[in-house]
Amino acid sequence: MSVIQNMALHFVGNKLAEEGLVCSKGLLSTDNDIRNILHDYFIQVFLSEEQFCFTHENGLKYNEVYDIVSEIFDDTDSLYINSVKLAKHLYETSDHPKIKAGEFYVVHFTDCDFHGQHCDAIGLFKSENKDTFLRVWSSENGLNLAPEKGINTNKLDKGCLIYNTERDNGYIVTVVDNTNRSEAQYWIDGFLNIIQKQDEYFNTHTMLSMTKRFVTKELPQKFEVSKADQADMLNRSVAYFKGKDHFDMDEFSKEVIEQPAVIESFHSFRNTFEEHEDISLSDHFDINDSAVKKQTRAFRSVIKLDKNFHIYVHGNRNLIEQGEDDKGKYYKVYYKQES
Repeated sequence: MSVIQNMALHFVGNKLAEEGLVCSKGLLSTDNDIRNILHDYFIQVFLSEEQFCFTHENGLKYNEVYDIVSEIFDDTDSLYINSVKLAKHLYETSDHPKIKAGEFYVVHFTDCDFHGQHCDAIGLFKSENKDTFLRVWSSENGLNLAPEKGINTNKLDKGCLIYNTERDNGYIVTVVDNTNRSEAQYWIDGFLNIIQKQDEYFNTHTMLSMTKRFVTKELPQKFEVSKADQADMLNRSVAYFKGKDHFDMDEFSKEVIEQPAVIESFHSFRNTFEEHEDISLSDHFDINDSAVKKQTRAFRSVIKLDKNFHIYVHGNRNLIEQGEDDKGKYYKVYYKQES
């Protein structure tokens, strides 16, 4: 289990609002109980398998966080001095009007287990939102209550863990960002300047996302296709990813997309998608089960009929027929058992 060795705590305000930067005069001194609470507060939210790495258009050494964290890994006694540099850098990037001031923690962890590999890690965390708690105390007249503002240790606002591995490739970074989308990118783009690593999680997640966008947006524009056919293709896409260990583009195209003209359109859409997102998807990769589970929650194959009915399609497309008569358009659904 990972252990907190040392940490520094500073206050970083909104630069645009001139809230200022308050740096501590040394490392944070805490007892074991507080360290255990902080350890869970920092670590427990990192559940996703998404991995990132530092980047910079002019080279990694120009990424400020990468450069400063590398100094800490080289000399852990420099944690405090470098934590001040990180706090100043965060303050400079806090220039959106909606960014909230908050406490900024720089933490050195040891014995972090990353996919079976044990290494040090540097954690950067920021707490912005305060909850109201009730303090209870006793007096001569009985029990008393009073409200107090404080940090909810079950709700980390922003954080990242930087593992001391793959240094030449920008380290391996995991990230949490639970703030409003309008200002959230300053943490990922402005402060950290990280990009997602193109590993099996990335490939699985992105291929499913692209396929859904093709089926729901592009397909009905290019071909005469019913909602039932769209639902069927979405279901077959999910079934492919759930039933296979390895993705093969040619196999996927034949089993899921099927028709040659639609396959050609799918490949053309993929090229446009890659160019727009500035990525290059692999034709072959191992399928990541966690990415499949996360993405397929959004693959709801639903046919919405006016405001009267919704048909949820889970399986055999041949059990649904579509037509039109004097009363209007209709769907005919075949089944064996009602439940």
